[in-house]
Amino acid sequence: MRDTQQQLEMAEELMQQLRSKATELLLREEWSDSIQVYSQFIDLCQHQTPITPKLHKSLCLALSNRAEARSRLRDYAHALKDCDEALKIESAHFKTLVCKGKILLNLNRYSMALSCFRAAQLDPQANGSSVGLNEYLQKCKKLELMSKTGVYDLSEWVVSGFRAKPPEPAEYIGAVEIRRSGIRGRGLFATKNIEAGSLVLISKAVATERGILPGHDLDENAQLVMWKTFTEKVLDSVAKCSRTCGLISTLSSGEDEDELEVPEINVFRPESEEFGTSSEKKVDVSRILSILDVNSIVEDSISSKVLGKNSDYYGVGLWMLASFINHSCVPNARRLHVGDYVVVHASRDVKAGEELTFAYFDVLNPLEKRNEMSKTWGFGCSCRRCKFEAELCLRQEGIGEIEMGFERGMDAAAAVYRLEEGMRKWKVKEKEKGYLRASFWAAYGSEKLMRSWGRRIPTMESVVDSIVEAVGSDERVLKMVVEKLKKGNGGSSVVEIERALKLGRGVYGKVMKKQAMKSLLGLGILEPSY
Repeated sequence: MRDTQQQLEMAEELMQQLRSKATELLLREEWSDSIQVYSQFIDLCQHQTPITPKLHKSLCLALSNRAEARSRLRDYAHALKDCDEALKIESAHFKTLVCKGKILLNLNRYSMALSCFRAAQLDPQANGSSVGLNEYLQKCKKLELMSKTGVYDLSEWVVSGFRAKPPEPAEYIGAVEIRRSGIRGRGLFATKNIEAGSLVLISKAVATERGILPGHDLDENAQLVMWKTFTEKVLDSVAKCSRTCGLISTLSSGEDEDELEVPEINVFRPESEEFGTSSEKKVDVSRILSILDVNSIVEDSISSKVLGKNSDYYGVGLWMLASFINHSCVPNARRLHVGDYVVVHASRDVKAGEELTFAYFDVLNPLEKRNEMSKTWGFGCSCRRCKFEAELCLRQEGIGEIEMGFERGMDAAAAVYRLEEGMRKWKVKEKEKGYLRASFWAAYGSEKLMRSWGRRIPTMESVVDSIVEAVGSDERVLKMVVEKLKKGNGGSSVVEIERALKLGRGVYGKVMKKQAMKSLLGLGILEPSY
């Protein structure tokens, strides 16, 4: 009897030492070590018989603290499991409810997080933490509404000159679905008409890596180091959460694309339990790496804009749904990168049933140049624009001569004149004129040269409208329009300013109010003439 009592006392002393050490490590933010010691303490507690009410309380707190440490290491699956175990012991445990709410908030499961914070608010302890808890409640409510409406406003941040942090967006999936694509594999399609500038989706990265300044030559070693760090981050996320692993496994590895299943769009919603939250699933590292080769997105590209401090860096990341968007030389979507989120919007009006597409490379180039660029991406583009221009080249030698002449230094204005005359002669339709004007944008891009031909070529406004209708809004087209407005010295009409703002919405999306857009475009001081 005495030996048993002595063993109990020794076990209790050991547990007290472990609990004190684990708490100290937690306060010092040594997360991995604190997890290890808490695990020893929890294991000892669970093997004690009988488990007294006091021990139950200690076990509940230890599970809650281990969940906190695990969440700091982004091991959300195990952290949630700890929270659930703690709540089995004490269903209204304040600290655990708050911890679980924060984890769910990090996973963008706003409704579930809100339920946890509301339950915690009922606890008497909430009075001492009411300010912090109320902040979480308000944040959850705001993000939950945003996730349903897609209303995201960057106006204040833009007007402030991108000072401080951008407002946090909620993950959002608009009127889109995944289908078999006529381009290749699977694609993202609009399920209803989408107006230019309207948001299509907002998605948080699985992982990103940044740090190489743009404008510098990216030597091979720098690229390899960056890619290695990025892939390690992705593999770490995959290893910790079977849901992340399951979602990534739906992406293409570049092989047998036509045989891949078409996933339901709902599995990509944060609240979906399609792949569970267990972290026990075996990871196929080689396949994950192949998937990253095919689906990773560079932040600063021809179809994107990076806002805020990250614009000073070269970055790469993996955004699940954005990975389903194929290339076309008549793109209808662009993206913004804000923090670790990608915000995809329509760059021109999109009809229901139309596939959403990005420009993977510069599509304001002639057909031959685009063909060269598409080969570097490992595919050949067969969009309606490429087909039209290829057929036209076969029928009309003149178009090839213009392209060749322009590349060899033909006067830009002369190239424009010959192209416009040729289109009249060849009876090219209005939509298709936009394709060809986009191909020779480098010639059209000089207002001075265009002006020298007077009425023999279309006005800049007509050319811009034609190109935007064909290939969507482009930052360089927008820049030329804005520069023309600024040269007007305040004599710009309401129509001209509205045209520039509409182009701006096509480039940046409807994520800011009119005054913020004018500020971003440098049009804030302009007043329309009547």
